[in-house]
Amino acid sequence: MNNINIYKEKLRESGLRPTRQRLKICEVLFSPEKTFHFTINDLTKIIEEKLSEKISLATVYNTIHAFKKKGYLKEISINSDKSYFDTNVTEHHHFFDEDTNELIDCSNEEIDSVNIKRNITGKKIKSVEVLIKVATDNQTQK
Repeated sequence: MNNINIYKEKLRESGLRPTRQRLKICEVLFSPEKTFHFTINDLTKIIEEKLSEKISLATVYNTIHAFKKKGYLKEISINSDKSYFDTNVTEHHHFFDEDTNELIDCSNEEIDSVNIKRNITGKKIKSVEVLIKVATDNQTQK
């Protein structure tokens, strides 16, 4: 099965019609050899630069959220108004560099197991993913 058919299948499984614009979004998201992190605004810029294609922010937003809901993308919330998406949907941890706004993968082997001492009644822990925020230590800069 070629990539276009794979992309069409992902779109249909996500409840979306495979339009030319959505296929372009798939091309950027799912064809790179490496997984990557992005904001919706980042992705819009990447599509415009790499593919010389102008796609509305609403189309990108709706497509990304449909893919997230289906499990093709993972959302990492940095704070109440900043989210990144990850094309690597496996369970793993992240560093967030507050100086550069870069999200960096951190494998499970790089963090000892997390000891959770409390659970929510009637709920089961599905996964534990750690977000480690880092920034330049201004005291070492003197």
